[in-house]
Amino acid sequence: MSRSWLKLTCLLPLGLALNFTPLQGGDKASKPAEGQAKPLSEKEQRRRQKKLEQELAGPYKRWLSEDVAYIITDEERAAFKRLNTDEEREQFIEQFWLRRDPTPDTAENEFKEEHYRRIAYANERYASGIPGWKSDRGRIYITFGPADEIDSHPSGGSYERPPEEGGGTTSTFPFEKWRYRYLEGIGSDINLEFVDPTMTGEYRLTMDPSEKDALLMVPGAGLTLMEQMGLSSKVDRFTRSDGTRLGRGFGDVPARMNEFERLELYAKVQKPPAIKFKDLEAAVESHIKYNTLPFQLKTDYVKITNSAVLTAITVQIQNRDLVFKEKEGLQHAVVNIFGRITTVSRRVANVFEDVVQVDTPTELLQQAASRSSIYQKAIPLAPGLYRLNVVLKDVVGETMSTYETALRVPKFEDERLASSSLILADLIEKVPT
Repeated sequence: MSRSWLKLTCLLPLGLALNFTPLQGGDKASKPAEGQAKPLSEKEQRRRQKKLEQELAGPYKRWLSEDVAYIITDEERAAFKRLNTDEEREQFIEQFWLRRDPTPDTAENEFKEEHYRRIAYANERYASGIPGWKSDRGRIYITFGPADEIDSHPSGGSYERPPEEGGGTTSTFPFEKWRYRYLEGIGSDINLEFVDPTMTGEYRLTMDPSEKDALLMVPGAGLTLMEQMGLSSKVDRFTRSDGTRLGRGFGDVPARMNEFERLELYAKVQKPPAIKFKDLEAAVESHIKYNTLPFQLKTDYVKITNSAVLTAITVQIQNRDLVFKEKEGLQHAVVNIFGRITTVSRRVANVFEDVVQVDTPTELLQQAASRSSIYQKAIPLAPGLYRLNVVLKDVVGETMSTYETALRVPKFEDERLASSSLILADLIEKVPT
């Protein structure tokens, strides 16, 4: 994903050094009227649902319920089910992967390739009477990738409990502990435990570390240290109110062992990967417009092929409108950018998110404040009419602005004379390929 703040004369993603003419103001966004669709009757809803089930009975159903089951958001799933033709579904699938492509300016989609590699690995490694992608380990692997550390006990056997689980020695069912150093949207030091209590190879994600204890139901066996010293009874394990059957621990209990922490973690890992800037996405969804951070926006169009046009979205902001904060001897400003392009039928065509920043020495802050900064995002789109929503948020100053406009992507036909957008520049330089 390309991101940078640029001076007025510098290299942009298109390979040109641009000096932009005045842009249209971000506070002059048009507000196209939107009619409300008539609600469907109960009979029409049933007929539409039946038709949808028939249409999705083929490869599209498999794509929705298998290929992307763990990474598609609820909003995307609902939008996909509202589509009426195979052509719309194909376009949705194409844009679904493009939205997640870390390098949309290249032919390869690394996210898509990695996703299907994970599915193949899960099917090969975690199958146990059911396909590997359906297992708990497969789901976690497909969603979050390989764990940073895995403590595997494929045969179970003797196990020395850690202090937070009560200490002492017991015998266990096969189990694995996966540790992730960091998962975006979830947190740091994430520990997940999978147990195979049926000895069939089907490991289940558990919230109760005692589920792996094969001697849990055997009186007098597999006692914790407290139970061995007579300070507690094994019966006490079955009267706990935190959803576990652990013996009483000793020492400081880690926060991750807290009942609510475990429930929250279990809920979070069931969800698809989160969008980075939910507050900015909410601003796009809202009908309330914010204009406390002035900016200007300009669009340009460059032909790629007969069916694809490179749409350059350029944002210009005055440095004096940003709030700077001193950090390690530099004045530092940070702006989050969220953009969404939708078709006239409100289908999401593209979403982009970036964190951009402006750094300047403290002694040059006054000079920097008199200049402008430019950000540009180039997106390939099919010719047609779209709606563009952009939100900018100054992280330090906590100001925000929203902007909405129409994108009329032209169709460049070979048999007709046409030109791309006029882009003024002081200097043209070749960019290494």
